[in-house]
Amino acid sequence: MYGVMKMEDIHSQMKIVADQNDVEIEFFQSNLEGELVDKIQECLGDADGIIINPAAYTHTSIAIRDAIAAVGLPVIEVHISNIHRREEFRQKSLIAPVTAGQIVGFGPVGYHLAMIAILQIFEQIKALRAAREKAE
Repeated sequence: MYGVMKMEDIHSQMKIVADQNDVEIEFFQSNLEGELVDKIQECLGDADGIIINPAAYTHTSIAIRDAIAAVGLPVIEVHISNIHRREEFRQKSLIAPVTAGQIVGFGPVGYHLAMIAILQIFEQIKALRAAREKAE
């Protein structure tokens, strides 16, 4: 269901894309909900966006949802499997409504797609800021 690619390989590929676009990237993984919430909150003022695979917390964590909503950063939710084709209880994401978008079912390449998406969001934000400054 999840493929054979190791997380280190996914990180390596994401780092290549980040380096090509002069973007710093940090990786964090935890199986503990509170640690994930803490990390999301630490992103406020320290990061421009978040790519997250909340795994099973997708369907259960109001705390992660609230943390994402509170930081106000663009967030892309990624799932290696297509959660909408799985058990009924896995088809509902509590996280999706507070994200910029959700990428599901593309296997590990979903992380690469998320990198492309977040970089595009960064460009849109930069263009909006430039337009506002020009208008002032």
